[in-house]
Amino acid sequence: MQKVAIVGCGYWGMNYVRVFGELPNASIGWICDKDSGRLDIAGRRAPNAARTRDLHDVVADPEVSAVVVATSSATHFEISLEVLRSGKNLLVEKPLTLVSEEARELVEIAERSRLTLMVGHTFLFNAGVQKVKSLLSNDEFGEIYYMHATRTHLGLIRKDVNAIWDLAPHDISIFNYLVGKEPVWVSAVGSRLLQNNREDVGFATIAYPGGILGNIHVSWIDSNKVREVVVVGSKKRIVFNDIDALEKVRIFEKGVTISGEVDSFGEFQLQLRDGDIISPKIEASEPLKVQCQHFLDCVESGATPISDGKNGLAVVRTMVAIEKSLRQHGAPVEL
Repeated sequence: MQKVAIVGCGYWGMNYVRVFGELPNASIGWICDKDSGRLDIAGRRAPNAARTRDLHDVVADPEVSAVVVATSSATHFEISLEVLRSGKNLLVEKPLTLVSEEARELVEIAERSRLTLMVGHTFLFNAGVQKVKSLLSNDEFGEIYYMHATRTHLGLIRKDVNAIWDLAPHDISIFNYLVGKEPVWVSAVGSRLLQNNREDVGFATIAYPGGILGNIHVSWIDSNKVREVVVVGSKKRIVFNDIDALEKVRIFEKGVTISGEVDSFGEFQLQLRDGDIISPKIEASEPLKVQCQHFLDCVESGATPISDGKNGLAVVRTMVAIEKSLRQHGAPVEL
């Protein structure tokens, strides 16, 4: 059994307290937060855990084998660095850091120390995303042409990062996972409509090797809540809708491919394909619980997590490039 410490008892920290409290091969040894009020609330949910406002109490406990960091994004590097230097395995909420060089340093320390470093890209453990990944690996899908993601809602406005840093890492991690490659360039624009000194809406275009494009729309101020990823291919179109409880994944067996030689008018002959719309069965599961169990399994076995440090670094590098493009009014930035 792994003795786990939870650092940060805000919204996500409380979810981690609940989940690790339910897993049979974990026990919560410590809960840590600088806010005494949040610490008291977390303590009622984990009554057997020791409480502290000082991270040093956590890292000094030799019985703690793994630490979960669910603090504000700007604090991830400092806290994660101390955790890894203490020789403990680490699960840190997304994004891994806000600076590429800091993320790279954490990855290198974990590799040298042979510690498990995992980033909380929870959507990679969503059964719907896993289904889309398996469908794309089938030759019947054809080539990936482009991807489009929409992640919008009204409210839940954060004070530490803008809407793009808050929401886009989810879809970047999904895109990277589905394509199996990292982006080569990005372009992004956004707007500060609420006048709160940070972008509350944004649009990003991400280019992958082979000419595959990904487009992301995020917003804190759209009254229509959407959590959707669309993958368009030469033979099929797949839609993942995380809000739809009945049909999370829909497969449209429709596509278009280039066929034959160029004709006398200098145009390609196009072959259209029409077919059924299929909604495969998706087994119900809680992605966060699947993610946490995967983390424990990797700690015990030494296996590489699906969302390992390198995966987290790739997302941070992409986000930093998006931020740079944002400041240059959409100018493309190479990675």
